[in-house]
This record gives sequence, structure tokens and C-alpha cells, in this order.
Amino acid sequence: MDFQDFLQYVPNLIPVELPATFAHIKMAPKERIQELKNLDVESKNPRIAAVMMLLYPKKGKTYLVLIVRNAYNGVHSSQIAFPGGKYENTDANFEETALRETHEEIGVAPEKIEIIKHFTPMYIPPSNFLVHPFLGISKEELSFYPDIREVAGIIELPLSVFLDDEIIIEATLSTSYAANALVPAFNIQNHIVWGATAMILSELRDVLKTTIDEYF
Repeated sequence: MDFQDFLQYVPNLIPVELPATFAHIKMAPKERIQELKNLDVESKNPRIAAVMMLLYPKKGKTYLVLIVRNAYNGVHSSQIAFPGGKYENTDANFEETALRETHEEIGVAPEKIEIIKHFTPMYIPPSNFLVHPFLGISKEELSFYPDIREVAGIIELPLSVFLDDEIIIEATLSTSYAANALVPAFNIQNHIVWGATAMILSELRDVLKTTIDEYF
């Protein structure tokens, strides 16, 4: 999608009602669906994080950036994710967390990003994090400088590909719920994207499709 055409739709994104659990369920492992419907997050006393769903122009087209996390001894090792991370007490709010962590992880300065919308928080059981996703837009072409301590690679995903249903698949994976579980996922540049990232992406897709679907 041409970036200048996309910018015309941006004001319409702001008032769109978030589909929340309805969108998350579409990409949730079946073992999580009942939990999503009955979840009492406050009782979990979760840690807080924020992530950035960053859209930007590249050669005149609209792109979404994702990262490949480094391998480490933890539950999110080598997974595909959004730039973002843990809330710090020095952060004024969760929006500042998302901007700060995006700068630290992929080298995009906060002043280059306009926050458009706060999406539905996502609770992640294996790590006990409550993640606040933000939709941000940069109006200039970006260069990425990944933090090699945390980021193994950058994925630049064309918006037109992201909105194409062909990238939605089912994959057999070992999860925190079961070994060899069949789960909904996105096939993004030969990376299998599932779990919390896929569920957040699902809500973003629904909101974008509600707003700009007539373009396609």
C-alpha cells in the first residue's frame, strides 16, 4: 500500500473500537481461548511491558517492523516480536516505555514516532507480563540499528502482505501448554509467528482492515 494513501486513513484509526479478545482468539492456541475469556489479570500481579507496532514508509510503500529476538535461556528465546520491553519506574507512562525500548532495541529515536493508538493489553502467562501495545507511525524512511545484545535480526513486512490472508497458517509447535500442539500462526518471511505476538498482530489486522479494507 502506498504510504501517502495510508496516511489519509490514519485519522480514521483513532476512533475505531478495539476488538480485543474477539481478535486475539483468532490467533490463540485453543488451550488459551477459555483462559482469555475468564482471565483476572490483577490476581496475577504481572510485570508490565510495552511494545511498538511501528508503521513507516520504504520506497513509497507502507511497512511494519518486527524483530527476531536473540537466543537465550528464557521463554521468548529466538521468537519474533515487536520492539519493546519492560516498564521502568523512570518512565512517565507506558507510551514512554514503548518509545524508549524501540530506541534502545532498533535505534529509532522517539521524536521520529507519532503514537496513534493504544491497543488492548495482552497477558503472557509463561513470563507473567502484561504487555501494552502501541501503534506508532514514522513519516520518514528509517534506518535500523539493532542492539546486538537483544536483537538477532530485523523483519520489514509490507503492509499489503500483512493484510493478505495467505500468511495465516496452522503450525505444529511445542508450547507451554502442550508438546506438538496445532496452533494458528502467521508465516512471515519464513518465520512462524505465533502466541502473544500473533494475537496482538491479529487485533492490529482487524483494526486496519476495518479502516482501509476498501483500498484492496
